[in-house]
Amino acid sequence: MNKQDVIDFFDECAEHWDEHMIKNEDIINKILDNAEVADGKRILDVACGTGVLFDDYLKRNVGSVTGVDISPKMAQLAKNKFTQDNINVICGDVENMVCKELFDCIVVYNAFPHFPDPDALIKRLSSMLKNGGVLTVAHGMSRKMLDKHHSGSASKVSNRLMSEDELADIFGRYLKVTVKISDDNMYQVAGIKE
Repeated sequence: MNKQDVIDFFDECAEHWDEHMIKNEDIINKILDNAEVADGKRILDVACGTGVLFDDYLKRNVGSVTGVDISPKMAQLAKNKFTQDNINVICGDVENMVCKELFDCIVVYNAFPHFPDPDALIKRLSSMLKNGGVLTVAHGMSRKMLDKHHSGSASKVSNRLMSEDELADIFGRYLKVTVKISDDNMYQVAGIKE
């Protein structure tokens, strides 16, 4: 998978992204509960898109949100939509980004298959957590539905979504696994930095 292809794909989708977004608030709340997103926490939203989860973070009274997306058009839309002082959106590649702060929670929501090297990503993100911080990879649909969704126009910019056990094995190299779910409604693996 070529990163420029990923950028081009999401730049092309950006303008109409929110129109096609389906959000199940019950599933999102479960994901954010499992990710320990709560009052005062510093959040890093990886592949934040148009800021899909920003309202959900704000409802939880988080301290700050840093969103990062490799697509310039997605990042710009997020910046335009969310101008609060405690939200910062960066256009860049999280795998190469220089970041001087550590985060309480790092969330990769509905984006994991678009990263070419899962182990390198989890290793990198784990290094950006505070001690006691939580990293979560989650999808608001089942693996089967997601793989079907990505089989069309997104096939060039997506890997298959590995099983929760495979991802938990990668998490276990860097974090203590706290959540492992894959059912008909959602997918999530989370781990805490000890």
